[in-house]
Amino acid sequence: MNSRKTGTRGNDSNKQTFKGRKGSPGKPVGNKDANKKTFKGRKGEEGKPVGDKDVKARDKRKYIDYKEKVKKGDPLPSFNDDAIRLNKYLSNAGVSSRREADLLIKTGLVSVNGEIVTEMGYKVKPNDEVKYDGGSIRAERKRYVLLNKPKGFITTMDDPMGRKTVMSLVKKACKERVYPVGRLDRDTTGLLLFTNDGDLAKKLTHPKHKASKLYHVELNKRVNPADLQKMLSGVELEDGTTRFDKAEFASEDDAKQVGVELHSGKNRIVRRTFEALGYTVVKLDRVMFAGLTKRDLPRGMYRLLSEKEVSFLRMK
Repeated sequence: MNSRKTGTRGNDSNKQTFKGRKGSPGKPVGNKDANKKTFKGRKGEEGKPVGDKDVKARDKRKYIDYKEKVKKGDPLPSFNDDAIRLNKYLSNAGVSSRREADLLIKTGLVSVNGEIVTEMGYKVKPNDEVKYDGGSIRAERKRYVLLNKPKGFITTMDDPMGRKTVMSLVKKACKERVYPVGRLDRDTTGLLLFTNDGDLAKKLTHPKHKASKLYHVELNKRVNPADLQKMLSGVELEDGTTRFDKAEFASEDDAKQVGVELHSGKNRIVRRTFEALGYTVVKLDRVMFAGLTKRDLPRGMYRLLSEKEVSFLRMK
């Protein structure tokens, strides 16, 4: 005898019951209804079921402003990290500034691979042949070398007296010719930056940009705390008043050791300031320059800056 009721189907057991939804609690909801989503708080009737089609339409409206339109058949965009803008290439080669380079490009004085380029924003690849006014130019790759300078080396490119220079310590760092940013005197040790990036070097040595320098100083006698306060308020020297950003004892047990921080790029400024206060500098070590430190860099050794460090210097 058939005990099934008329109008029932064999998949009734697959139906699910969802309580708390709009309507009678415990009302059976089929698989089709269960796949629908309910979004509250939208315009219209609260709890109105919204299907997958509506959800996709909503998402499309939400993100369409950020989607680039690419016509069917257009090639996918490609990215080359080694390619740089033509005006920057000319600037790196020392031809002109970027703004002046734009004028040179507009007037048709620059060619790439034998063809004159007047397009602003044109990018040059490493193997491209660039000519300006008929002559070939080649932009050097920018290099940044950090040296922990030892005592007994002078900061100069070459010395007619035959003394040891810092250039002998970094001659194998890169094939490009780099130059010291600022200088440390012969008896001063610590951080010294080398680069062929003239714009960055000028920025770091200009007082307006305030490249901070931190020194560890050892004096010939105990330092009076009042003299440290004078360094903060200002000390009169032959070339004007010098003020330090920080001046404090570097050791609780030794009053002869002091840490000072300043932005001035004047010649021998730390030594001259302490001499004006009646002290003689026994040891002077630059432990930080423009946020760069001597961490993991032994005396007399050098390393290349990372891309992150270079970006940090450019943003300062």
